[in-house]
Amino acid sequence: MPSRSLRRRTALLGVAVLAATALSGTLPAQAEPTQAAVLRDVMAVGNGQGGTVTFIDTATYRNLGSINVVPDLQERLDSMSIVERIGYEAVNAAQGYRKLVDDMAVSPDGTTLYISRGVLSDAVAFDIATKKMLWRHKTEGFKADHAALSADGTQFIVSATTASKAEVIDTATGELQTSFATGTYPHANDYSPDGTILYNSSIGITSLPKLLNGLKGSRAVTAVDAKTFKPLRTYNFEYGIRPAVFTRDNKTMYAQLSYLNGFVEYDLAAGKITRTVQLPFSDKAAKMKPDDYPQNSAHHGMAMNAGESKLCVAGTIDDYVSIVSRPGLTTDGTVTYATDALPYWTQTSPNGHDCFVSLAEDDQISVVDYRTAEEVARIDVGRFPQRERAAKLTPEAVASLNPAKG
Repeated sequence: MPSRSLRRRTALLGVAVLAATALSGTLPAQAEPTQAAVLRDVMAVGNGQGGTVTFIDTATYRNLGSINVVPDLQERLDSMSIVERIGYEAVNAAQGYRKLVDDMAVSPDGTTLYISRGVLSDAVAFDIATKKMLWRHKTEGFKADHAALSADGTQFIVSATTASKAEVIDTATGELQTSFATGTYPHANDYSPDGTILYNSSIGITSLPKLLNGLKGSRAVTAVDAKTFKPLRTYNFEYGIRPAVFTRDNKTMYAQLSYLNGFVEYDLAAGKITRTVQLPFSDKAAKMKPDDYPQNSAHHGMAMNAGESKLCVAGTIDDYVSIVSRPGLTTDGTVTYATDALPYWTQTSPNGHDCFVSLAEDDQISVVDYRTAEEVARIDVGRFPQRERAAKLTPEAVASLNPAKG
């Protein structure tokens, strides 16, 4: 376990914020400083139960502050119909807690935050600097799940869990552009590294026990054209597909599956699992029954470094994260956390060599170096962090953040 000092460590403060140079006169167009030059690399962290998004400076590991993304919570609850309220309570009961933030993304220009708000069954956009809600889109069904933002920032794709579809939202207006059919209980949305394909992964009905796995519905990865959203191919699985990563050549997927204490390597051309990696059970996890796994997931969190030479995999029920080298798929090292820390997501930093791990029950983010397989920082965030997304923020957005940890 990390020492107490490491648990509270952030990088040395004092890294200067870039200041705009005051220039007199009018610059020619080609000499004007670009906005990208002043954007700050951050990791956005969705605090599922807290209803906030925390931003971490990825260079200094400093918590820059947070934004409340459910300022209209009571209004939303008061406006629900009886059917909507029943669905809201049913989803809360199935999860065992109220997830207000499921996923998020920041616009490429660093000004706007897009959120899928879990049990509120909607997607919203905020101007980060002013905290103004720009639009709200009600997703179909009773839960808004994982999301993805197109590279150009014009489309926000959100899984409408109980409707078995993914919705494509216009980020300028919040209007629904289109939707496409998925497997049962769509979960993750992942763009291929080249941006040409969008993969949607479904997990099946998680409230059913493993014994009734055949009744959970379609557990599939649905590949669609990223421009037209027309179906290209469907990959079917025996169990639900949890977090996954895709190689740049678009030939290989690494994915965690429901109930699997490890992950699989999947050949996308052949449509088959080529290798299954079993990772060790902790003493605690070895005593658990599959139906006790959170939302059927033994392991939930997978990322890959910039060089595609290493994977960062979260052992959710085992309270560890492992760095695994490819192509051999051998374990370089493992960081072990306190019992019931619940590592629940991993994300690669913009620097390409840090893996950010959400410790949901500890309300912290652990930063693990791919190169050494060691923890280098621990950062306090809000209540129940899960999804993390790399992003950039403007100086105005950074300055507006609430410095409180939440």
